[in-house]
Amino acid sequence: MMAKDEFDPLAPQREAAFFYGLFLRGHDVEDLRQDIDVPRATIDKWLKARDFEASFRTSLQRIYAYRKQVLAIFDGLVLNEQNRPRVQ
Repeated sequence: MMAKDEFDPLAPQREAAFFYGLFLRGHDVEDLRQDIDVPRATIDKWLKARDFEASFRTSLQRIYAYRKQVLAIFDGLVLNEQNRPRVQ
């Protein structure tokens, strides 16, 4: 188990690879994108909630940035797969 202050720099790539594996197994790409993404409206709603402490709001912003990073990596993998020449 990693300490709270430690960060695994490969975590976003690993998570994107997990979703990419689901894509390769036939899961719908748009459904996977929705599973990865946190809509901006949702984060804005959570950040406006008065009962959340400042430290939790900071965590929400980090989560939002992390999810966007995972989504960008996933989209790159999918785009690469779609542009790959097919062998017949």
